Amino acid sequence: MAYMNFDRPIAPDPYSLLPSVPSFSLISDDVIDGELMDIPFAHSNVGGEDRSPQLAWSGFPKQTRGFVVTCLDPDAPTGSGFWHWSVVNIPASVTELPSTSGGSDRALPQGAFSVRNDYGSRGYGGAAPPAGDRLHRYFFVVHALDVERLDVTTDVPPAAVGYKTVFHTLARATLTPTYRVSG
Repeated sequence: MAYMNFDRPIAPDPYSLLPSVPSFSLISDDVIDGELMDIPFAHSNVGGEDRSPQLAWSGFPKQTRGFVVTCLDPDAPTGSGFWHWSVVNIPASVTELPSTSGGSDRALPQGAFSVRNDYGSRGYGGAAPPAGDRLHRYFFVVHALDVERLDVTTDVPPAAVGYKTVFHTLARATLTPTYRVSG
């Protein structure tokens, strides 16, 4: 195995690099901003259950017509972060996803679907930073959009969802729990 430099600098907040938009409230019964996630929210290859956390949001702009929910680990040693989840076309009437939402599209609201994550599967793929690496941040983000639907299909990569999302974002809510695998 090649030597990995786990002392690399911490990546910036990826959303600080995008155009500034208002924020709104995002809370969870399962994860806490800045705190370690419990093992069920980790990937199965590190003993987790690949369970997406429950998320609930409020205070978004009245003109919101739809939502996108994403989860990105900008601390992954890839140069581009690691996408764990991207759900598109969530109706504006929906303000919560239960912890079972990441398992299959059947658990999502009518019309919403997940695109493939960086593990190569659709749905939520849990945290699994390299063993011994520093603490990783997981940006769970709800994007309030000015459109009901993004023109994407299930086979687009999460970065394409992000690209289309940025042009329609009215406001953004962020919750950033952490995870680490001992090494």
